[in-house]
Amino acid sequence: MSRSALEKAHSLVRRRKFSHAITLLESGNNPDIYRESFDYFLTAGISCLYLGDTGSASAYFQRARHIRMTDPTLLCAQAVLFLRRGDMDRAINYYLDILDYDPKHKIALDAMEFIRTHGTYEEVCKVVDSGEIERFYPPLGLNPDVIKRIALSAFAGIVLAFLLLNFGRFSRIARDVHVPSSKPRADLNALFLSVDEMGNARNQDSSGAAYKYVLTDSQIKKSFDLAMTHFQDYRENASLVEINRLLNSNASDSIKAKARMISTYFTEPTFDSLDDYGDNIAYSDVARDPELYIGCMVAWSGRVSNAISEGVSYRCDLLVGYENLVRVEGLVPLFFAEAPYPAIDSERPVKVLGRIKVENGKILLDGRAIYQPVRRDN
Repeated sequence: MSRSALEKAHSLVRRRKFSHAITLLESGNNPDIYRESFDYFLTAGISCLYLGDTGSASAYFQRARHIRMTDPTLLCAQAVLFLRRGDMDRAINYYLDILDYDPKHKIALDAMEFIRTHGTYEEVCKVVDSGEIERFYPPLGLNPDVIKRIALSAFAGIVLAFLLLNFGRFSRIARDVHVPSSKPRADLNALFLSVDEMGNARNQDSSGAAYKYVLTDSQIKKSFDLAMTHFQDYRENASLVEINRLLNSNASDSIKAKARMISTYFTEPTFDSLDDYGDNIAYSDVARDPELYIGCMVAWSGRVSNAISEGVSYRCDLLVGYENLVRVEGLVPLFFAEAPYPAIDSERPVKVLGRIKVENGKILLDGRAIYQPVRRDN
């Protein structure tokens, strides 16, 4: 028997695919079919809540409340909306109602303790900005997709162990194969675009604005989706390129804010990870459009000149591509702001790991690490 739209939406919510759940619930005749369904409005409201669309969430919760007033999950969801706004009195009243029905309700008890110890508007703003406010949201249970990934990772580990134990003659090849990190990435489901954001992806008030990239709605959504996908694939540079494209475009302010939030979850690439994921960016690409690559990490080879040590800082010019003394692709100022800064031999080639900055249209490198082979005597 095929599942109903509401059952499918439940599954999508458990899998943290909130925007898909909303799209399904609001499609076709579903709003009419479920117009008297408490579960329908609660599920839609919780999906909007996790997406950050608190206005739609509040509207759905109000509809649910007209059908059933004493449900602890609904009260928990409405209470956290008041908590997000800093309306402590109303939040407390809702949490007290929950505890009347369920004195051991963990979220209500935790929220009351938070209000007691950190119940200022400033503290609430901090937990909202950091995303920690989600610990007071109605729980969603285990994510089946995560369970599946863990099971697949465990199976892959067993297979790998078997191969290493039984095929030792291939061990050198196995060492050369890159195995992606099993450490899960941050859960960015709360940053998926809401239905309203997808329908109004462009800045509606662009009078007097000058954008470097003028994008269509579909281009904005595609760029945002790529930023999310590349992040999940451990490709910080590729994700950041899409984020920079959005930040310098006619995308709406809310989409730009979510794009900035993605970058706060980045981990800094290394020499190895740039090579593993093929995300090292050529100097020529950066030179063509520097603003698109601001903040990206690169590993560029060359030689240094004009080195100056000043206290705890070190700066020099990196002659990119000049490691073989044949051709200089570009001259890039390189800075190491903190000690211990590297001792770079200007007579030998060097490979520099650094973060791209742009000042007055000029490319700079904020140095992170260097690799310089040991001199070999002939």
